[in-house]
Amino acid sequence: MHELAVCQALMTEVQRLSLAFPVTRVVLRIGPLSGVEPRQLQRAFEIARAGTVAEHAQLCIEPTPVRIHCLACDEAADVSVNRLVCPRCGGFRTRLLSGDELVLHSVDIDRPAPTPTGEHPCATPAAAT
Repeated sequence: MHELAVCQALMTEVQRLSLAFPVTRVVLRIGPLSGVEPRQLQRAFEIARAGTVAEHAQLCIEPTPVRIHCLACDEAADVSVNRLVCPRCGGFRTRLLSGDELVLHSVDIDRPAPTPTGEHPCATPAAAT
């Protein structure tokens, strides 16, 4: 299952981005031509996140459409996975615009609130006199 290797690489990037703060959600955009099965990826994520900053994070998968550009008539259109021909002119000389991607779209990080400007984070409030 190569989805586990994908998730292990994903966890490396998530840990780098989080700066060691806990991660609450990871959002991926995945196209149907990416070669990744979303259900398998979800299962692999459960394994790969164990013991990391994303141990309790939710994985959200946003599907992306298969979109082509026709080189004959200059049309851009969403098409089905197995039919990469232009719906306008029927041309088969097309260029894939989307649908093969696996993109780390966002990582939600649980960071502590910043301290007000000028206040040292370890300072205790001044005693009232």
